[in-house]
Amino acid sequence: MNKKLSFSLLLLLSGSTAFAQSLTSAPDNWFNLDPKVDHVQGVSTEKTYKELLKGKKYQTTIVAVIDGGVDTTHEDLKAVLWKNKKEIAGNGIDDDKNGYIDDVYGWNFIGGKDGRNINHESMELTRLYAPLDAKYKDAPPTAELAKQTDYQEYLKLKKAYDKELNETKERYETYTGFLKQLNKINDVLKAQLKVNKLDIATLEKVNTGDEKINKLAANIKEMLQANGCTDMDDQIEKLTEGIDDLKGKLDYGLNTASNERAIVGDDPSNMNDNNYGNSDVTGPDAGHGSHVAGIIAAVRNNSIGMNGVADHVQIMAVRAVPNGDERDKDVANAIRYAVDNGARVINMSFGKSYSYDKKAVDDAVKYAASKDVLLIHAAGNDANNNDTTANFPNRNFADGKSAANWIEVGALSWKNGSQSVANFSNYGKNSVDVFAPGVDIYSTVPFSKYKSNSGTSMASPVVAGIAAVIRSYFPQLTALQVKEIILKSAEKLPNLEVVEPGSEDKKLIKFTDLSTTGGVVNLYNAIKLADAQTKQRKK
Repeated sequence: MNKKLSFSLLLLLSGSTAFAQSLTSAPDNWFNLDPKVDHVQGVSTEKTYKELLKGKKYQTTIVAVIDGGVDTTHEDLKAVLWKNKKEIAGNGIDDDKNGYIDDVYGWNFIGGKDGRNINHESMELTRLYAPLDAKYKDAPPTAELAKQTDYQEYLKLKKAYDKELNETKERYETYTGFLKQLNKINDVLKAQLKVNKLDIATLEKVNTGDEKINKLAANIKEMLQANGCTDMDDQIEKLTEGIDDLKGKLDYGLNTASNERAIVGDDPSNMNDNNYGNSDVTGPDAGHGSHVAGIIAAVRNNSIGMNGVADHVQIMAVRAVPNGDERDKDVANAIRYAVDNGARVINMSFGKSYSYDKKAVDDAVKYAASKDVLLIHAAGNDANNNDTTANFPNRNFADGKSAANWIEVGALSWKNGSQSVANFSNYGKNSVDVFAPGVDIYSTVPFSKYKSNSGTSMASPVVAGIAAVIRSYFPQLTALQVKEIILKSAEKLPNLEVVEPGSEDKKLIKFTDLSTTGGVVNLYNAIKLADAQTKQRKK
């Protein structure tokens, strides 16, 4: 999982204030709200439970979260975690003989048997480039050498690697300088205004005799509104997180000498090996995975935190995604583990631009299909067209066929009109299926805390939650039928034109051209369709 800079951070650094509209911040719980009633493009979760699901029979559905870890002690998650009833915690014995010792909440494929865990990892680009660089960096270029296929691959990877390294260094230096400037402005304004915190309400009231201070306060207010931040401390925290991600990328992601995999102690090139890892499904950084898990299934209506999309769900935690790029071997084994242990829906909020062994993942996806398991995957946060830009894993197989049990998800903003689509979201008329809320999504993070995050990583679990609700209340439906219902019931927006993600000149494009459905997932519509189809089949 190569962490990308957030939507808010990108806006901040661009200096843009064009995104502030009639709504200046995301409404609470907006992804669960209803478009008609609440005037925000949520998925109608609350309306669905109130009008369609009250008193209806259900079965508990297991949803696997393949991610960087899930906090198993979180106040809003611990009640919905999957527990392996056949396993006795902490006895050091594989009680259920599934090959994994003490896998009570799931399994960790990026940990060692000695209890250590990988946190940061290299990018797949680095892992592919490093051995070729060691082989060819000192080789004199000759006509004979130029004919060799792996040398040509080396030159191609070197160009990509050098570009990535230089751009990352430049961004790190720029953002570090900007952080210093922002901290200075924060201190100056707080001193001038005699306040402890610069929030939007305070900045709106600024009217001093110094026009420079007035203008600075107005600019800061607009920046906070544009970036979905509550105050300057929030903005500084987001910028700091982005800088930390860049430092991790330089120290580990793009470091050709890094070998964090030694912690696991396996042969990462042996795709047939699955006897590795440990039972620590939380790991050293469970922020991303806990946030994802909360969107899917944080306990509903318990008067704390927030409401997930799905009730009657158990979250199986499968740790396979470091801060860096996940390995194909781990992803393949994670999918197989989830399937073998009862997951009916798998959320995969990760991705990368290169693949070491796509076939291993493809085979695992086919295995999931054979066991009637639905896979939900985040489209990515690079503002790329996935029809023309490589993004892994994906549903396309080498033989030209594709996985029918796969839904690819783009990210939607809470803003309306031309700003409806997140400007970071990947898209694709043929490769992305549908869009879901993915900007300023408030959910669970470690230590029983909560925060708002943005990304297709947040949009994917919204869809996984919808799939889980359908599979809980209509357990007779197959994975392919659930997928069909989700896509057919998506809210179509045929007249909407949006800013093309990544467009510097704010080019408008039809929303219908960004995905196969041209729609936004909606739980209310999906349950109505599932109910109608189920009744029809009974006739």
